[in-house]
Amino acid sequence: MIGNRNHEDTKTPGGKPDGDAPLAHGDIAIIGGGIVGCALARRMALEGACVILIEKAADILDGASKGNAAILHTGFDAPAGSLEWKCVRRGYDEYLKIRESLNLPVLETGALVAAWTRGEEERLADILRQAHDNGVGDAHPLSRSQVLAAEPNLDSRVRAAIAIPGEYVIDPWSAPLAYLLQAIGNGARAFFNAQVTGGVFDGARWCLTTTRGQVRATHVVNCAGLYGDHLDKSVLGAAAFTIKPRKGQFIVFDKAARGSLNSIILPVPGERTKGILLCPTIFGNVMVGPTAEDQERRDDASVDEETLRALIARAIAMLPPLAGAPVTAAYAGIRPATERKEYRIVQNAGQNWITVGGIRSTGLTAALGIARHIHRLLSSRGAVFDALEEPLSPRVPNLAEHLPRDWERPGYGEIVCHCEMVTDREIRAAMEGPAPAG
Repeated sequence: MIGNRNHEDTKTPGGKPDGDAPLAHGDIAIIGGGIVGCALARRMALEGACVILIEKAADILDGASKGNAAILHTGFDAPAGSLEWKCVRRGYDEYLKIRESLNLPVLETGALVAAWTRGEEERLADILRQAHDNGVGDAHPLSRSQVLAAEPNLDSRVRAAIAIPGEYVIDPWSAPLAYLLQAIGNGARAFFNAQVTGGVFDGARWCLTTTRGQVRATHVVNCAGLYGDHLDKSVLGAAAFTIKPRKGQFIVFDKAARGSLNSIILPVPGERTKGILLCPTIFGNVMVGPTAEDQERRDDASVDEETLRALIARAIAMLPPLAGAPVTAAYAGIRPATERKEYRIVQNAGQNWITVGGIRSTGLTAALGIARHIHRLLSSRGAVFDALEEPLSPRVPNLAEHLPRDWERPGYGEIVCHCEMVTDREIRAAMEGPAPAG
């Protein structure tokens, strides 16, 4: 348990949690500590709600949120007028507004939607038109020579591109941590290793049973990601959608490759996914991915050698200087796709329950917008909160390679990880802070 604001925290004698003992009560219980759950906890705490975040794992970002491309999206290619587009635009604007107060980094790379075939080149005009329709007015076409002037290391077979100057790279782990820390700093509480096993609604409030005790709340928001439909079925008896897990594998090249790439290189998107991209990371590497592999298992984030070799070949085909570049890491994320290519935010009428599902590659950007959308839904149903006048804004440590790091400041102790220049002081802060690493 972390945080403190008008809640109960009860354990059985001997310190062992009891699933039937009262654990906490509040205005809103958020199930799931992924990027959306953390963003919603922040928003509702700032609105003055008594917030309880419940996460079944030992730390945040244990599911779909831990494997993404770390791009701050403009929404240039989102379906026009869709809920996804609205949430992405609002999330984008809010991130840039709050990033300095929370010490969140931004790498202003811009992006190129690159065409490599005649067919892809013919689709660029439609992509540009959609970008302008979506309010991304600075999107503009580039000829082959202009593309190669901006990215001289790209393969010369590139034909043309659309430039999206506002697409940026961010830190996908510091952002949700900052959201949770601000929530906790303003009264929210977070409970880890607390899996929801059931729930009863008495017409006014929910009583959720977890592996650590009972949580009582007026409103519940299901942000359980890959298991959101399972949770709805177990508690409500039915789910409005079915999660269809989609694995995305990534390759991360060594920092020596960073000088070969300036921008995010986006593919012309397909019908099913955004495709495989190539981009710098906030940590000074170059990354390629993700794949899009539909699978049955929701917990299989393994990587396989054949796919990784194909990703490396794809990266080299786009950026030849990557040939021979060392690979630092390979990982996979699982996206909670559904039957439809859209966000699924479902209100359960009369039961004070909202389910958030189908949040895929744009979720890192959209999370702040989704949180505002859910606050509006709650307010429209009569929920009244007293927004904080002077909320606290805790700052997270900077991990971005292009900004000053802790090891450059005096008193850091010693370097614990020389590859990433992680200091003893940073590790102690992570272990001893208000949301210690699980």
